[in-house]
Amino acid sequence: MRALVLRQHGTLDDLEYVTDHPRPSVTAGHVVIRVRASSFNYHDVFTVRGMPGIKVPLPVVIGLDMAGEIAEVGEGVSGWKPGDRVLVNPLNKKKGLMGEMLDGGMAEYCLVGADQLIAMPDDVTFEQAAALPVAYGTAHRMLITHDTVKAGDKVIVLGASGGVGTGCVILAKMLGAEVIACASSDSKLKRLKEMGADEAIDYTKVDFSKWAVERYGKPQRRTYDGGVDVVINFTGGDTWAPSLKCVKRGGKILVCGATAGHDPKEDLRYIWSFELKIIGSNSFYDDNLAALMELIAQKKLAPVIDTVLPLDQAREGLRLIQDREVIGKVVITP
Repeated sequence: MRALVLRQHGTLDDLEYVTDHPRPSVTAGHVVIRVRASSFNYHDVFTVRGMPGIKVPLPVVIGLDMAGEIAEVGEGVSGWKPGDRVLVNPLNKKKGLMGEMLDGGMAEYCLVGADQLIAMPDDVTFEQAAALPVAYGTAHRMLITHDTVKAGDKVIVLGASGGVGTGCVILAKMLGAEVIACASSDSKLKRLKEMGADEAIDYTKVDFSKWAVERYGKPQRRTYDGGVDVVINFTGGDTWAPSLKCVKRGGKILVCGATAGHDPKEDLRYIWSFELKIIGSNSFYDDNLAALMELIAQKKLAPVIDTVLPLDQAREGLRLIQDREVIGKVVITP
């Protein structure tokens, strides 16, 4: 079968598109799915480069997120049959993440644990479903499961043009928040405004923290005046300390990653002086993914898909993610 295979860590040049990769055989408790769509995340870039402390069993077919049709059903599997349309939760409970610890979705077929399957509503396309797990599932858990954003909140989204970022913008607007989206180019800012952001800031030209203080006032320690209610910060690095300075007393900083660095400069004074809440959110669960698909079926949510490419162009799709040249998701159709 055709597949995108990583044989050694390094650069995107180490990803190989092949046409003769072994098709997986069904095993007990598993199904083989015919992959109809798979989407990239920045995590796939980290997998290619190699991550300290994580030993990936190479070679591996990359790709965490996938949706497709069941092709074969293994012994002991009930409730599923060939032809069923399914979204796959990429976390295998025994082995870890698909596309990292075991073969993922950038192939024509994939072996998946039956307990990872989520039925797709008829009104959800494979491309839409494949866009959801890592990006929108993470955003849904961070904003909705944890009940962190409410109507009227002023919410800054850093890294707003990526998968998680666009998910946060859309969900925060759905919850009735005033959304300030931060990105790095005029084209991205324009697109973010089109998808509902109330303000769009080029963080390469404007200090988002100073902008927020100028717009909403300086946060006060004795009152609840000034500042924003929520900063969504999954970038870390140099953005962390400025985030602390623009949040109102009792406000929240939501964290689900650190794409720009996990060990930033810290200033604890702001956390206690303004009674800030730092709320972490890890991963996503089946209920997040099912809820998101229901929102799509109800026409309340439309995942932002920048580009759809065939499998033989998948490496270019990951380059677009790596170089941050997209708004939203890159989807591959094997």
